[in-house]
Amino acid sequence: MADPNSALANTSQGMAPKYPRVLLKISGEMLAGSQGFGLDAATLNYIGEEIQKVHELGAQVAVVVGGGNFIRGEVFASGGGLDRSVADQMGMMGTVINALAMQGALEKLGLPVRVQSAITISQVAEPFIVRRAVRHLEKGRIVIFASGTGNPYFTTDTAGVLRALEIHADLILKATKVDGVYDRDPRKHSDAARYEKVSYAEVLEKRLAVMDQTAFTMCQEHNLPLIVLDLSVPGAMRSALLGESTGTLVSNENGN
Repeated sequence: MADPNSALANTSQGMAPKYPRVLLKISGEMLAGSQGFGLDAATLNYIGEEIQKVHELGAQVAVVVGGGNFIRGEVFASGGGLDRSVADQMGMMGTVINALAMQGALEKLGLPVRVQSAITISQVAEPFIVRRAVRHLEKGRIVIFASGTGNPYFTTDTAGVLRALEIHADLILKATKVDGVYDRDPRKHSDAARYEKVSYAEVLEKRLAVMDQTAFTMCQEHNLPLIVLDLSVPGAMRSALLGESTGTLVSNENGN
């Protein structure tokens, strides 16, 4: 098991996290690594080690995983002729696979983990119960939320914000393949400028790509800060929780 004194040691050295309770949102596509589909063992191990760095700071860590490495409901419904509700339910099952894989990677590192599912699948995961989830976090366990919201037509971005609000998280970390929010797509424009800080109002005004509209509006209305960062940069999540400059901080405060 992980050394229970490691987090205390970090805190005593003045390294206590600025955000004590955090929810990490990881897309399913990230878990596929370079192969683009399914699960990549090396990527799972890497992400597990990055979460371990955050956990060792003494932060309480919850995770929401997407399922896009197996199926994206809205895309499959439009191209496969299935009812959208059915396609989204298939996507929920994909998130369960990813949650169990992430659980395995973290447990291999000696970390205590619980998976909670928004749909009933009691043989492999606990049901989502917010008080139980909070109690797990208080005991130092990492909680992985699977199955999105349990409802079709909602993205895992929305599920991430919903769970963050329910457990009273201090911050959402949105792990992406881009190192923050840009004024234009950096993959298409070499002169794209990255924001270090930006307000929710400015994101809406300039139509910057951050997350889906429902999730984003929930963050704004409930004053929940969000950091968008590049998960492929070692230590990026740890730096973000320590309040160091990494990625882009999105909040209700003026970005200037």
